[in-house]
Amino acid sequence: MAATRQQIYAAPFDAVAERYDDTFTSSSIGQAQRRAVWKELARTFHAGDRTLEIGCGTGVDACFLANRGVRVVACDSSSQMVAVTARRVQEGGLQKLVHPILLHAEGVSAIAANPLFDGAFSNFGVLNCIENLREFADGLARLLAPGASVVLCWMGPCCAWEMIWYFANGKRDKALRRLKQGGVTARIADGAFVRVRYPSLRELSRAFAPDFRLKSVKGIGVAVPPSYVEPWARRHPSLLRLCERADVGIGRLPGIQMLADHVLVRLERCQTSEKVQEQ
Repeated sequence: MAATRQQIYAAPFDAVAERYDDTFTSSSIGQAQRRAVWKELARTFHAGDRTLEIGCGTGVDACFLANRGVRVVACDSSSQMVAVTARRVQEGGLQKLVHPILLHAEGVSAIAANPLFDGAFSNFGVLNCIENLREFADGLARLLAPGASVVLCWMGPCCAWEMIWYFANGKRDKALRRLKQGGVTARIADGAFVRVRYPSLRELSRAFAPDFRLKSVKGIGVAVPPSYVEPWARRHPSLLRLCERADVGIGRLPGIQMLADHVLVRLERCQTSEKVQEQ
């Protein structure tokens, strides 16, 4: 299915769309972190489900689910990312299962939800680029059936690997950047910048309440390092595999899970009666 074009404008990630798979998706660290996320997606969504992806990037996750029989409406604010997704979908023969559309996360309520979606997901930091999480959560809630699952993977406010790595390299500002109130401005490419925020689990839970309740929390990349440590990972593949195995055990430990590069949560769309009780 061809990508649906809602609006055309320059987005920061347009500049990296064509090389994103080379720099992250195909990297050993990118694959390790994505495998951990895929385990959660596979547990949550099943053949026949109709899901919404917020920030589909190059369509890797959407196609993973589509190959398992899950239908995906895949949104992204970057027209170039959507184009790469549409190409990947066509090459994989998944046009009947994946529908890429150009749409900013904050505009999610514009999607026609008839019927309501069975679930939604977002991977690798899309939430960090959303200015108003409460507004986004309100829009998302209107699209989901009661009891629907939402899987969200975002960059947490305290990554142990990042702090150790940058302090060891004498880069204090980068070591502490996730702790800055209001976030930081990140350079994506020459002339392309995006504001990145690092909400805590408490802030995220509050933003999604009372329409959603938290069901589980998992650290993605506690022992596995962030992607900018890829040169180290390539020199030490056996150590990376050891880190990946370690994450299986420590990724759900209270407190430890919040020291990961990314934090993955599963939320559940509340029943109307539950929402009334919480209010």
